[in-house]
Amino acid sequence: MGYKSLQECITDLEKNGHLIRIKQEVDPYLQMAAIHLRVFEHEGPAVLFENVKGSKFPAVSNLFGTLERSRFIFRDTLDKIKTLVDIKNDPIKAVKHPFKYANTALTALSALPMKVSSNAPVNFGRTQISELPQIVNWPMDGGPFVTMPQVYTEDIDKPGIMNANLGMYRIQLSGNDYLQNSEIGLHYQLHRGIGVHQTKANAKGQPLKVSIFVGGPPAHPVAAVMPLPEGLSEMTFAGALGNRRFRYFYDNEGFCISADADFVITGTVMPMENKPEGPFGDHLGYYSLKHPFPLMKVHNVYHRKDAVWSFTVVGRPPQEDTSFGALIHNITGNALPKEIPGLHAVNAVDAAGVHPLLFAIGSERYTPYVKERHPAEIITIANHILGKGQLSLAKYLFIAAKEDDPKLDVNNIADFLKHILQRADWTRDLHFHTRTTIDTLDYSGEGLNSGSKVAITVAGDIKRELWTELPESFGLPRPLINYKMVMPGVLAIEVPKNIRQSDLPLILELLDEQLSEADLNGLPLIVLCDDAGFTAASINNFVWVTFTRSNPSHDIYGINSFTEHKHWGCRGPLIIDARIKPHHAPVLERDPAVEKLVDAMGAKGGELYKII
Repeated sequence: MGYKSLQECITDLEKNGHLIRIKQEVDPYLQMAAIHLRVFEHEGPAVLFENVKGSKFPAVSNLFGTLERSRFIFRDTLDKIKTLVDIKNDPIKAVKHPFKYANTALTALSALPMKVSSNAPVNFGRTQISELPQIVNWPMDGGPFVTMPQVYTEDIDKPGIMNANLGMYRIQLSGNDYLQNSEIGLHYQLHRGIGVHQTKANAKGQPLKVSIFVGGPPAHPVAAVMPLPEGLSEMTFAGALGNRRFRYFYDNEGFCISADADFVITGTVMPMENKPEGPFGDHLGYYSLKHPFPLMKVHNVYHRKDAVWSFTVVGRPPQEDTSFGALIHNITGNALPKEIPGLHAVNAVDAAGVHPLLFAIGSERYTPYVKERHPAEIITIANHILGKGQLSLAKYLFIAAKEDDPKLDVNNIADFLKHILQRADWTRDLHFHTRTTIDTLDYSGEGLNSGSKVAITVAGDIKRELWTELPESFGLPRPLINYKMVMPGVLAIEVPKNIRQSDLPLILELLDEQLSEADLNGLPLIVLCDDAGFTAASINNFVWVTFTRSNPSHDIYGINSFTEHKHWGCRGPLIIDARIKPHHAPVLERDPAVEKLVDAMGAKGGELYKII
């Protein structure tokens, strides 16, 4: 639909049963987030908070909470957009089939950004940062954050909207050492678009102008998170997806203003000027801690007459950004495999926090005539994946050969892991990258952005039948008395809480002594954890615990391990130490008192009755 504003979208959603209103006063400190989380968990509607404590502005969340609702919002444009992205990845298609793609080309052309006069809806009024909804998601958060922003910057060497970047980076509105209403914090990684712009501005000793758009037509936040092909601007994509050209103007200070946004915060980032930002409950399910990040000095806060503050809640997946990911996949399809020769599919596993774990399927054509097929081409593909954009943040990459099972699906976690574990050869298939970079939000390493990676490359025939239960003869040395099968071939062993990190070598030595002579071919993977019951309760718990709480180079061990010509492997089960370590960030936990308030809203007579 060609929504002119967020308000038009809200009206349309409500008319069609996709949105509810909460009229009672709600507290932006924890309560609004708790309501959002509960509604999302029940696959409920978008939520419009009409009465936000401490602010005159209403707020809306869960707009993209289900793929069904996202498809409804963009029901008139999704097919054209899929084709547009497809053409950008393979432009020769448009040359070969000009009539087939004529309408799509016109769509892209008509979506070019439109410069308008400053007499636009967003220029209705001015406000201050403190008057915006001060939404705090988690008890240990460092302050209120903008969680659905569209952060706009331009290239200082090539100014103008067609070379600009629109990204979604978190914004801290207050707290820590920020001067109220004058300073806010930006959190982003330097390899992202805004980081490239900042680096160029720093080199010239000039301030970087930043415009933060909140709200506006729903196509705008989607454009801010889309991994677009080179040469396709976010603003053009927003126009095509929303069936309405991205309208903008420049204010008298030279800041770009989204004319249809609900709010625009403008400001400058000075070279090398930082302040502590965080903590913040993040998408891995833990807090990202307080670290120095760029400081933005606020110039103006614009808002439209009927402004609605748009937000989401970030936490352990699945969350609303999971649905964002589903929409992106729906639009882009198999765009990435076309960029990496031999790659057929890749999945950043949402249940494991996205970046920690990748599943991939590639061709294995280098060894078609050897007696025993083994990984070769897929090792090359694995290296290509780990050098590609956001995928370079991954820690664990499991890649299988398509020829071994053409029906294998990277989106089926249990079946994919079963395929890997049936074929893995731990003496050969482990390839480590040590002392490298990982996600800024991942604290499994011992420093910010610092950690390791492992590519597990599997090709060939089935080598083992996986145990579905432990044989009666199986046993473990004390104090390891609590253990559970997670899935075929995977055992979770609970390490007592009184066992210190410094005691781990002794535990591993005891395991090696007891298990090295046993026939454990059906048990290729052992996970050391804090709670075996929780880890084994679901496949989502297992991948979250295992891959967010371990650093491959430090936390992978094995029975009968060896190092040969600098290659590490093991002849028995692989062991991953997935316990919480002293240097890890705290796990996100909800506030019990706030949860009781939400329970009351879900009771008969409450505004969330039959919703949660």
